[in-house]
Amino acid sequence: MSSLNLDDFTDLIERPDGGVRRDAEARRERQIVPPGSLGRLDDLGEWLSAAQSAVPVRPIERPRVVLFAGDHGIAELGVSARPVGTADQLVREVLEGGRPVSVLARRLGVPVRIVDMALDCDPGTLPAEVVRHRVRRGSGRIDREDALTAEEAEAAFRAGIAVADEEADSGTDLVVLGDVSVGGTTAAGVLIAALCGTDASVVTGRGGLAIDDLAWMRKCAAIRDSLRRARPVLGDQLQLLATVGGADLAAITGFLLQSAVRKMPVILDGVVTAACALVGQRIAFRAPDWWLAAHDSGEPGQAKALDRMALEPLLSHGVTVGEGAGALLALPLVQAAAALAAELPEKPQVSEAPEEVPEKEEPSEEVDAKEETE
Repeated sequence: MSSLNLDDFTDLIERPDGGVRRDAEARRERQIVPPGSLGRLDDLGEWLSAAQSAVPVRPIERPRVVLFAGDHGIAELGVSARPVGTADQLVREVLEGGRPVSVLARRLGVPVRIVDMALDCDPGTLPAEVVRHRVRRGSGRIDREDALTAEEAEAAFRAGIAVADEEADSGTDLVVLGDVSVGGTTAAGVLIAALCGTDASVVTGRGGLAIDDLAWMRKCAAIRDSLRRARPVLGDQLQLLATVGGADLAAITGFLLQSAVRKMPVILDGVVTAACALVGQRIAFRAPDWWLAAHDSGEPGQAKALDRMALEPLLSHGVTVGEGAGALLALPLVQAAAALAAELPEKPQVSEAPEEVPEKEEPSEEVDAKEETE
């Protein structure tokens, strides 16, 4: 019997400090630039203050990109522009510095960590640090079989918790979260459609490489068929992840929830992280207060999930490549918000001159003489 009780997260996760946020707002009122003139940067600075319980806000000095990787059996149906079982090639390209996230991370000076949860390759072909949390080789084809066994789903979820603890313990002060997968957006679409109670066509997007119309129809059918398997287990979030998720999605969900427990802010990338966040919200309703939506990836499922969580994307730049690249582009914006909130000077205090009291008029000698005569 599982010892993992997801209800515990409801008690463990607190909202960012509301009192500190009010203090940050008051400080913002005193700064030389009028409140509201910096737009979303004002909100971001105050949110960071509340997350850190610090006024003024501390700079983001130790951010980290964390990418969870896995292959999905549903890719056999031709729902992705990439061949089935090739996510390990993307992982190698990230490690070798040739992917967009690698270039951006190098330019911004942010380390990248990849966590293999279910890549369909020999683990000996990748660094030991990458594969040490792997649960299985590839996830099941979710339109006709479970992605994971119950034991594998719990192991993946616990791996996500462990990675969050490792990051928090090492001093990471903000995580840029993404995925490296083939077929992952299809599994994400199933989770979002199931949790939002909508049809497959509403959440089916074109993926990172913009699949053609025939592939889109196959993807929509795959999500529709998988939804039939998802709906009966909607009341059990871990079982939902086992049925129609995957090891990487289960790990991301555990990572997000434990990051909220550890009060470590997270920037969400695309539809996969949004889907896992939606599952996390169902488990612990306060958890989304610790997450930022980086950008609008153009995936309809992502827009549906973010709307359900009341998270507004910071950017809209049409980046669909995934792998955390869009989220990493939002990092300088968050760092700028922290710098402005902390370093803008306050308005000088204008001291009011004391009111002059008129001097008391001395009685004249003529009046004094008159009074003596009387």
